[in-house]
Amino acid sequence: MKRLSLALGVASLMTAALAGPALADDSDGFKTKAAGQVLLRVRALGVLPEDGSSIKTAGGANTGLSTRVDNNFVPEVDLSYFITDNIAVEAIAAVTQHHVTAQPGKINLGDVWLLPPTITAQYHFFTKERISPYLGAGINYTFLFGESGGVGQPMKYSNSFGPAVQAGIDIALTGNWSLNLDVKKIFISTDVKAFNSAVKTTVDLDPWVVGIGVGYRF
Repeated sequence: MKRLSLALGVASLMTAALAGPALADDSDGFKTKAAGQVLLRVRALGVLPEDGSSIKTAGGANTGLSTRVDNNFVPEVDLSYFITDNIAVEAIAAVTQHHVTAQPGKINLGDVWLLPPTITAQYHFFTKERISPYLGAGINYTFLFGESGGVGQPMKYSNSFGPAVQAGIDIALTGNWSLNLDVKKIFISTDVKAFNSAVKTTVDLDPWVVGIGVGYRF
């Protein structure tokens, strides 16, 4: 939670700094949200997984160890289509690599890549105003691949299907351009096998995904 608070604080400061000049000058027109629009965004993402899942043997005995998954920061591209002035559907995809350790002792369990395509339905408020927040909910299917390094090889992570929720805000700049701040909670649970399946555990990654970027409406 401290990592999420820090990321949100940094994103908020960046939003205020970037949006300030645009909000101070309304002489430039800005395009409001409307049905039929396509919104293309490019965002910088902080992917902040949860951790602390217990590691057990194949027989179900507790090893006394738990997983820890590191954060990562990556670029992302997403598309939204406005069905009505207020309702939109968003699709996102980004690829992130995470390092996994077992605690205590910082035992190296190697790296794994995540590809979590996520689709959400959103409701946008105040769509004719410069500042327009939104809420969304949807689903994700996460591919886990590229397991490498560390002890316990070969390791295998199962793919995951789960819900996703989000909240965000668009700040119109000028013309078709806007600034965006977005926070998602993506629920990802994967079954992990190591040491030729002698050790099995379920890891609930459930990352917070905090993004800031710019958008262009067509």
